[in-house]
Amino acid sequence: MSNEFIAIAGFVVLFALMLLRVPIGVAMGLVGVGGFAAIVGPQPALNLLAQSPIRTITDFNLMLIPFFVLMGVLATRSGMSSELFRSGRAWLGSFRGGLGLASVGACAGFAAICGSSVATAATMTKIAYPEMKRAGYDDATSTGIIAAGGTLGILIPPSVVLAIYGFITGQDIGMLFIAGVIPGLLAVIMYMATVSIAFGRKLPRGEPFSLREALASLRGVWAVLLLFVAVIVAIYLGVVTATEAAAAGAFLTALIGFMRGRLNLSKLMDCLVEALRTSVAIYTILIGAILFGYFLAITQVPQNLTEFLTGLGLSRYATLILILLLFMVMGCFLDAMAMIILMVPIVFPVIMELGFDPIWFGVIIVMTVELGLITPPVGMNVYVIKSIASRVGLTTIFRGVFPFVIADVLRLILLLAFPALVLFLPNTMS
Repeated sequence: MSNEFIAIAGFVVLFALMLLRVPIGVAMGLVGVGGFAAIVGPQPALNLLAQSPIRTITDFNLMLIPFFVLMGVLATRSGMSSELFRSGRAWLGSFRGGLGLASVGACAGFAAICGSSVATAATMTKIAYPEMKRAGYDDATSTGIIAAGGTLGILIPPSVVLAIYGFITGQDIGMLFIAGVIPGLLAVIMYMATVSIAFGRKLPRGEPFSLREALASLRGVWAVLLLFVAVIVAIYLGVVTATEAAAAGAFLTALIGFMRGRLNLSKLMDCLVEALRTSVAIYTILIGAILFGYFLAITQVPQNLTEFLTGLGLSRYATLILILLLFMVMGCFLDAMAMIILMVPIVFPVIMELGFDPIWFGVIIVMTVELGLITPPVGMNVYVIKSIASRVGLTTIFRGVFPFVIADVLRLILLLAFPALVLFLPNTMS
C-alpha cells in the first residue's frame, strides 16, 4: 500500500472513531501508532509509543498548562468571578443593557486569569444568567451574551489554546500571549458594541449605583488585576518565561485565596484534584496529537498539502482564506482544541511557505476557532450553557449568539487587513 492510501485510511478511521465517541486523544493515538506501524513496522511504532508520552509530560514548556488550569480553578473557588460581575454591574448596570455589558466585562476579566473558554462560559452562566433573567432579559439575549463572552477565554492571555499552538509550531508562547492582548481588548469592545447595537433598545436599564459604590466595588477586583499584571507584564518584560509566570500565578492565586479566607486546606485539595483531572484530559489529547503527528510526517501529508495549495496559483491571502474557511467548517463538528491539534500540523507548513508571520497566524487561527465555539451544530460553549441553564433550548442560544458571530467575522477581517494590531506588542518585547 502507498503512503497516500495509508494516510487517507488513517483519516477515515480517525473520524470514524470520533463518531463512535472515542475520546479524540485516544483516537489520534491509536491511528498514529497503527499508521506508523503499517509503514515502518511494529517495533518502531512501539518504541514511539513508549517514548513520546514521557517526553510530552516532562516538557518544561508544557508545564504551564496545569499551572494555568489550577490558577483558573483557584480563582473560581475564591469567588473572584462573582466579584468581577458585581464590579461590572456597579459601573455599567445603569446603562441600557448594562447587565449584558457587565457580563462581557466579567468574562474578559475571568478569561485573564483562567485561559479556558468552556470554564469562562460555565462560570458566568451560573453568575450572570440568573441576574439577567431577573432583570427581564429574554433567554436568547442572556445566553447569547454569555456564550460569546466565554470565547474570550482562549484569546485573552493566558490562553491554553495559544500555548498548545506554540508548542505544536515551536513558537514562543510568551510572545503569543502578548500578541493576544490587543485582539482580546478589541473583542471586548466589539462585543459590548454588539450588545448595545443589536439588543440595546429592548434591554432594560439596571439598578443605578453611585460613584462611591462603583469605586467601592473595585476593592473586590484588585486580586484579578494583580494576577493579570503579575503574569502578563512579567512575560512582556522578559522577567520570567511563560511557564514560570504560570507557576507564580497559581501560587499568588492560592495565597490571595487563603489571605481573604476564601480557601482552606480542604478546598485547596479539591482545587488540586479538579485541576489534575482537566490537565490529564489536555495531556491525553496532546500525546495523541503528537503520535498522530509522527504518522502525518512519515506519510508526508503536510508537504503534499503545501505543494498542492501553493501550486494552485492563488494569491497568498486567497490561500489563507481557504485555510480559514476549512477551520470554520470543521468548527461546526470539532471543539477548539481538537481543531488546533489536528489541523495546525497540517496547514502550518503552508503558512510558512506563503511567508505569513507564525505569531500573527496563531492569533488569527485561535480567533477562527472561537467561531466554532458558538456556531452549530457543536458550539461547545452553547452546550456548556445548555447543561447549566437546562430549560433554555439550543436553538434559542444559537439565535442569541448570531449577532456576535457577525462581530467576530468583522474583527477577523480587521486583523487580516491590519496585522500590526496583532504584532505591535510582541515586536516591542525585550
